[in-house]
Amino acid sequence: MLKIRKEKLKKFLFIYAIFISIFHFYMNVQGGLSDLWFNAAHFSFLASLGFLSYKAFTLSDEEYVGIVDIFLSILALVPFLYLVFFEESLYQEANGTMRYWDINVAIMTIILSLEITRRTTGFIIPIIMMSAIGYITYFGKFFTGVFAFGGMSLERFLYRMYFTDEGLFGSIATISSTYVFMFILFAAFLLKSGAGDFIVDLSRAITSRFIGGAGHVAVFSSALMGTISGSAVANTVSTGSITIPMMKKSGFKPVFAAGVETAASTGGQIMPPIMGAGAFIMAQMTQIPFVTIILVSILPAVLYFSSIAIYIHIHAKKYKIETSDEKVDVFPILREGFHFLIPLATLIGLLVYGFTPTYAAGISILAIIISSYLTKHKRMGLTQIFEALALGSQNMVVTGVLLIGVGIIVGAINISGIGITFSQLIMEWSNNNLLIALVLVALASLILGMGLPVTASYVVLAVLSAPALVGLMLSPEMAALVNMGIEVPEATMYLLAAHLIIFWLSQDSNLTPPVCLAAFAAAGIAGTSPMRTGLESWKLGKGLYIVPLLFAFSPLITGDWIDRFEVFSFGIIGITAFAIFVEGFWDYKLPLLQRALFGIASLLMLSPDALIGWESIFPRVPDTHIVGIILFFSIMFFHKFKGKKYANAQG
Repeated sequence: MLKIRKEKLKKFLFIYAIFISIFHFYMNVQGGLSDLWFNAAHFSFLASLGFLSYKAFTLSDEEYVGIVDIFLSILALVPFLYLVFFEESLYQEANGTMRYWDINVAIMTIILSLEITRRTTGFIIPIIMMSAIGYITYFGKFFTGVFAFGGMSLERFLYRMYFTDEGLFGSIATISSTYVFMFILFAAFLLKSGAGDFIVDLSRAITSRFIGGAGHVAVFSSALMGTISGSAVANTVSTGSITIPMMKKSGFKPVFAAGVETAASTGGQIMPPIMGAGAFIMAQMTQIPFVTIILVSILPAVLYFSSIAIYIHIHAKKYKIETSDEKVDVFPILREGFHFLIPLATLIGLLVYGFTPTYAAGISILAIIISSYLTKHKRMGLTQIFEALALGSQNMVVTGVLLIGVGIIVGAINISGIGITFSQLIMEWSNNNLLIALVLVALASLILGMGLPVTASYVVLAVLSAPALVGLMLSPEMAALVNMGIEVPEATMYLLAAHLIIFWLSQDSNLTPPVCLAAFAAAGIAGTSPMRTGLESWKLGKGLYIVPLLFAFSPLITGDWIDRFEVFSFGIIGITAFAIFVEGFWDYKLPLLQRALFGIASLLMLSPDALIGWESIFPRVPDTHIVGIILFFSIMFFHKFKGKKYANAQG
């Protein structure tokens, strides 16, 4: 078989990746192409780069690129070029015709999408894509009951998948080519400018003197890295290579260290302002401003990272891991790296001021380059700029082709109406009980997450189940107004809460066995069992399940800021009580009664009055929270000052 050594193509791939980034940057800032053309170009360029970068099979030679790969890379440019030169097919189809080559190019584009998705993400998503195509065009008519579908001609299906905004180059592709690409490029510039080292150094300076300091470094650095990367696996690899050895050296067991890094890195995708690709898709699907999504997500993200920090604190006390003797002065670190805060402040400021995310990201990329010249040692020259441009395109290949492919699945769901059917089934199976519905969505998310990446899992599950969750969260009066077509502002926040629930639950595939990619990455660094690491990270990441319950049953998302801070304040204490209950330890091993009381206090502080069936007396603070916090501090007082003698007597 003819093949070329990859080393010979290295320079070409580097230049090609730079071109792709410059093209996207220019089009997002300046414009000039229709959405259909731009999205087709987005797919063609990324797929073309992907065929040269990702090998066809696991056993393929890493050092060579086959002639078939080169042929597919060139062929991947056809979907874009065909639209540019033969777009009149759009108008011909209006008269009921579709030309021979239109059909063949549409089929070829879908096949290319299947193959590049298989190479970059595995077999699961292509199988789902093919199942969606088969359901729409053929075997849907063989189903009976709610899943029956009359079918659609292949020609009509190809037209809608290729020439309209319902398929490959539709709204999901628009999010990928605009918001997602620009923010991944922004992250690449930050990383190439040295922001990763600054984040880890700053985290060490701030947290090293706390109990379990090395573990807190992992949490703090992953939270900060999450603001620029939005990828759990990337977070794990970048910060974990430093924090996992650091934790092991300070006395943490390797599997716990890997679990901490996995759980903390998973939080990178729920940490504003980037929140992975999901937040941009959420903004497009809900038509809620991106800045609104990131603002309401700040307190929940802090809750999640706090929950991990509490587990670390208890674990360090339990195993007598002392604070570090290392003294790191924060001021020299800030003096050397303060310029990294400028592009982040620019990004947040522009978003809050009302500029589009793509424009804000573009200006912030320029701010990274300019602000780097405020320091002597980390200035970005042409070499670093070109490397950042290339890195942005390379990092975008997997996400970009994935979102294009998911467009087929979402299009099939919308065409067939199966999303409405699935939502109705959730409401039926849950018997209109929101808590049962959440359990069903969580199980569906876990099953989807075994085969789909986080972003794909969120998109598919949001299309299928978000309407059901919104319907169960709205009051009967509000639901009646919405059904009548009356615009209710409060209903928008319930829609956002439903999507955030699904978005958070979709993250569990990163840390929940048996398929937990971030845990596998951390296990490789720590030298531990991937399954044991996954179980440990699942325990540490319980916030992924607790916080979405607050989205559903409290005003953490749907209330005003006073309500949100009330839920947040009691939520932190409630999560602390929950961690103590799970670990059975604080200053010493808890007797069974104390442990149970901490569990009850946790339940009360994390529950609204309505969930337990209490009638509220106070307008702002639920009675359950007041009783819970009184119980928490009472048992904590007993634990601190009297319980030790009792524990020793029982021991």
